[in-house]
Amino acid sequence: MKALNTGIRYFVGVFFIFSGLIKINDPVGTSIKLKEYFQVFSADFGSFFEIFIPFSLELAVIVVVLEVVLGFAAIIAYRFNITTWILLVIIIFFTFLTFYSAAFDKVTDCGCFGDAIPLTPLQSFIKDLVLLGLIIFIFIKRKSFQPIIKQPKSDFIVIGITAICLLLSVYAIRHLPYIDFRPYNVGANIQENMQPSAEYQYQYVMKKDGEKFKFEVYPSDTTYEFVEMNLLNPEAQPKITDYSVWNDEGDFTEKTFQGKKLLIIIENIVKADKQALQEINAVAQNLAGKVEPMILTSNDERTFESYRHEYQLAIDYYYADHTVLEAMIRSNPGIMLLQDGTVLDKWHYNDVPESDDVLELLNEEN
Repeated sequence: MKALNTGIRYFVGVFFIFSGLIKINDPVGTSIKLKEYFQVFSADFGSFFEIFIPFSLELAVIVVVLEVVLGFAAIIAYRFNITTWILLVIIIFFTFLTFYSAAFDKVTDCGCFGDAIPLTPLQSFIKDLVLLGLIIFIFIKRKSFQPIIKQPKSDFIVIGITAICLLLSVYAIRHLPYIDFRPYNVGANIQENMQPSAEYQYQYVMKKDGEKFKFEVYPSDTTYEFVEMNLLNPEAQPKITDYSVWNDEGDFTEKTFQGKKLLIIIENIVKADKQALQEINAVAQNLAGKVEPMILTSNDERTFESYRHEYQLAIDYYYADHTVLEAMIRSNPGIMLLQDGTVLDKWHYNDVPESDDVLELLNEEN
């Protein structure tokens, strides 16, 4: 029995560490998901939740760091009465979030494992129900666990882990995720990711004489009544379904896949780092005639034009949905270098490259 109790404690601890580390990789992505929850709750429960939206990034850092620290604390049974109380409160809160998403189809991906392991709302809810049961078990048994590392040594270790996780989170925010799990990662071809990876396979559910039948080929017998059609290989669906670029003259999505492109992503020019805009503009001008720069923004024309002239951004600009731009790069502004639709590299505004570095990357491809 003791081995079972310890095994459950270790499982919960490792699970929280794994979940937290994946999100520490991309705290900005977690903040986007939190913002989505706050917007949903604001609409459904009251405008009070709008208060939290401006602090989504800070709250995201707290959540992801806390997950890792709690996971480690669970493994070593550190201050276990406090640890189990916090674990219980957090898992009840998470279970409510995932239940609400699953029951009312509000948030289609909880972001539990970032972009690394997407889960449906139902999968997320089941996962949290299992964790809730395990944590309740640990909570009931909490007084039977003895700490593996005695105090004050354990205090210093937990403080150290907290500090390391905070530093890792801040670094990921000020640069880019350590590992990019999104379909716009370096080496990905955006155009290819917009296409199915295999031919779709369907199952046709038909009804005849009150009985249901399933076919992989639509039956020619007209006596069957159609009920529903199910996709058998959903994994074949495109990784990117919403990438679109346009301006007042029409659609320019295909243009971004043609030749050498320096995509300057300005999700919101009002909030963009102004010094970085000037640095990026200088790089784009140095590359004139060698790489075609294109600005992608979600701002309206009037807003963008006013700032464009202020910073002398003499570059053609196009529109894209803000959620797409946030998925492309966790930086405002950010830079992506494309050749024939393939992402050669991408940079945070704190890491604006030299024009020679960009040309070197292009020469390596040729």
